[in-house]
Amino acid sequence: MTAASSLYAPPLIDPVRRIGARTFDFSREVAVMAVVNRTPDSFYDKGRTFGLDAAVAACVQAAQAGADWVDIGGVPFAPGPALSTEDEAARVVPVIEAVRAVSDVVISVDTFDARVARAALAAGADVINDTTGLHDPELVRVMADTDAALVVTHSLAAPRGAGPRTQFAKPVYGDVVAEVRDFLAERVAYAVASGVASDRLIIDPGHDLNKNTLHSLELTRRLAEIAELGHPVLAAVSNKDFVGETLDAPRGERVSGSLAAAVVAIMRGARIVRMHNVRESVAAVRMTEAILGWRAPTGALVHNMGEENA
Repeated sequence: MTAASSLYAPPLIDPVRRIGARTFDFSREVAVMAVVNRTPDSFYDKGRTFGLDAAVAACVQAAQAGADWVDIGGVPFAPGPALSTEDEAARVVPVIEAVRAVSDVVISVDTFDARVARAALAAGADVINDTTGLHDPELVRVMADTDAALVVTHSLAAPRGAGPRTQFAKPVYGDVVAEVRDFLAERVAYAVASGVASDRLIIDPGHDLNKNTLHSLELTRRLAEIAELGHPVLAAVSNKDFVGETLDAPRGERVSGSLAAAVVAIMRGARIVRMHNVRESVAAVRMTEAILGWRAPTGALVHNMGEENA
């Protein structure tokens, strides 16, 4: 990072990644991941995409709006009643099949269940997004037998052994960034030792996952320390409570704050941003790439380009 650019260029071990049908050069490119939750109790959309047709339409519309990636979830991270493997798979697999039939967009599935992951990959998913830090050893074994990408996320489910969707009241960290970084480094080493290729790993510090607003702000501000691990960093900042509490903004009024958080995360080394408001997010990311010199303008260059100044 330099004073002139304020851009941190992470030391990516494998910057060029083939994920599904698409290739990303994360040394000069940022992927926009759209969020589609097929749950009746999503914290953001409150079930708007719970229906199968609605979920498929949301994925297709996100791709048409410029999203590189759609992340499909069948179970929220938040504490709540357990959902059976069969029911979770029934929520996500039909969406994957329908979207894969009409689009080459990268498809990830937000799951911590190895059996759901296996079914999702068989249906055409390209990525498994595990928010529990590889709590389930069987999930790692599933991933070792595929060429799909794996997102390793920090949360307190794995280190404390309590399992997914557990309530952790008032989480305390000595240095949240150092602890998250150490956790991700250990989990990455575990995945590689278990047979998952290093060039298939993505890391996510887990904004708001068992963290309060001050923790999430600190993670965003010091995200370069996470990116130093050398794997592409996913920043899931969209409409999170840390945005809402920082701006005193209810859900539905956090778009601007989410976009600001995403841009700062990119400047600190994030290369994938997980966002709800796709069109606005794609515009913010592509503008950031152009300012950084990574992407040429796509519109006609006419302003002050002719014989008369405008």
